Amino acid sequence: MSFIQTISQISRDKDLRKKILIILGILVISRFFAALPIPGTDPETLKSFFAQNQYLGLVNIFSGGAMANFSIAMLGIGPYITASIILQLLTMIFPAMKEMYYEQGELGRAKFVRYTRIMTVFLAFFQGFAFLNLLKKQGVVGTLDPFELFRNIILVTAGSIIFMWLGELISEQKIGSGSSLIIFAGIITGLPTSLRNNILTFDYSRVPSYLIFIALGLITILGVIYINESERRVPINYAKRVRGMKVFGGQNTYLPLKVNQAGVIPIIFAISLLLFPGLIGQILSLSKNAFLANVGAGLSGFLNNQLAYGISYFIFVFAFTYFYTLITFDPKEISKNLQRQGGFVPGIRPGQNTADHLSKILFRITFLGAMFLGVIAVLPLGVQAITGISSLTLGGTSLLIVVSVALETMRQFRAQMVMRDYETF
Repeated sequence: MSFIQTISQISRDKDLRKKILIILGILVISRFFAALPIPGTDPETLKSFFAQNQYLGLVNIFSGGAMANFSIAMLGIGPYITASIILQLLTMIFPAMKEMYYEQGELGRAKFVRYTRIMTVFLAFFQGFAFLNLLKKQGVVGTLDPFELFRNIILVTAGSIIFMWLGELISEQKIGSGSSLIIFAGIITGLPTSLRNNILTFDYSRVPSYLIFIALGLITILGVIYINESERRVPINYAKRVRGMKVFGGQNTYLPLKVNQAGVIPIIFAISLLLFPGLIGQILSLSKNAFLANVGAGLSGFLNNQLAYGISYFIFVFAFTYFYTLITFDPKEISKNLQRQGGFVPGIRPGQNTADHLSKILFRITFLGAMFLGVIAVLPLGVQAITGISSLTLGGTSLLIVVSVALETMRQFRAQMVMRDYETF
């Protein structure tokens, strides 16, 4: 379907047009909260502080730029995403959680969402307390008495709850994920400022470096599209079943296994794991106790080392890709479902043999996805080393999020259009 045909159908379909306008309105509201600052901030000190902390810069991506603005939504959608990840991990540990999420249907999912919301409040409160204390000790915010500190923590927690609510409102429209679109909007709105800064600092002597930057950017975008759309198709046959005078089954289809099954979740995991040691290290380095100060300085120094930081980041992303893929895709459950429906992989016995076969394939293709995500995660460090321009940073994580969210949103958008016109394209 062409672009003109798509626009024409949107203009004719009142319900679809209403959904798009609602999503755009919610995104505008989210940007308003992201720009609403907490009183008592020194903007220049805040800018300098974020320039010296690369892992906080990554977290700023997932807040939609709100953290760098020190707004009431400085934590963004991060606590909600973290709470969702923690509860999904708990489904692997506690059988009752797994049964609730996978087997109890809509009622179980509703309970899971309720627990996620409750955990989001506690995480937002804790993270807000930690960040505000860190910024206070760094001199980014002025001296706060206990009442002012508590007030700001409540404001930050409320901002995260508002972002969580806005994200759920977007998800209800069935056109894209609310959390992903809020992050997407934050990255896109930051592009004009980034381009302006690079234009103001343009240096003709570094034109080759700029060309290398552009080439790497295009290669990254093409790579993200290719990996996100790549899949291994496992052939599935269904046995024929005769019931009365009718014949059922006998169809040949396939089971798609995506190369990047985990999406951007491993990067979020890795950022969270790298964030807290750095945050704790900076807090400890300000301690009056010599031992704690040395421990804090060691942690901060390790994460501020480009090589050590890049290696750690790559390893965590690689490991979490496998970990999250195993959570979301259970070969044993897939094998059981196929066996119940009379399906089988040609040449493979149903049951445990099929589960082992799927596990083997999944392990191999996930290796490519894990390597890809790891390279994308450390790409900004490599670009800085190649071009020698610290202000011209190729945000591999940002590109991955933008392109992945755009592809997924378009996929859901087309599904909405197919439901209305019964077209296949």
